[in-house]
Amino acid sequence: MNRIIGLVLVAAGMGLACNRTEPSSTTRDSELTQAPADNTKKNERDRNINALTPGDQADNEADVGVTQRVRQEVVKQDALSMTAKNVKIITQNGVVTLRGPVKSAEERAEIGRIAQGVAGVTRVDNQLEIASN
Repeated sequence: MNRIIGLVLVAAGMGLACNRTEPSSTTRDSELTQAPADNTKKNERDRNINALTPGDQADNEADVGVTQRVRQEVVKQDALSMTAKNVKIITQNGVVTLRGPVKSAEERAEIGRIAQGVAGVTRVDNQLEIASN
């Protein structure tokens, strides 16, 4: 009987130790050294009713297919950074809008060329931004 009570007390004590909500000293140190992200200007820009977001992607088969083919071609390019491979690609009535950050002017131009070369694209609106480091 004493063993059972002892095990219950040990288990309860372990549960209390595991459920602490206080962050570890490592967590506190890293939180102090990291500046909070500030996307205020980009968020304000994206609230503009004329700024397309992925939610504006047309749902017809032709436009979805164009977006898919552009994405596939972009991802195939080994020379592009992961940042560039994750840009927003939005197609409406054959017009492809490219948005998001890339690492260089070369990546911006290359993604624009890729999009223009995909069948079904009538025009490319290249809004890609070169990220500052």
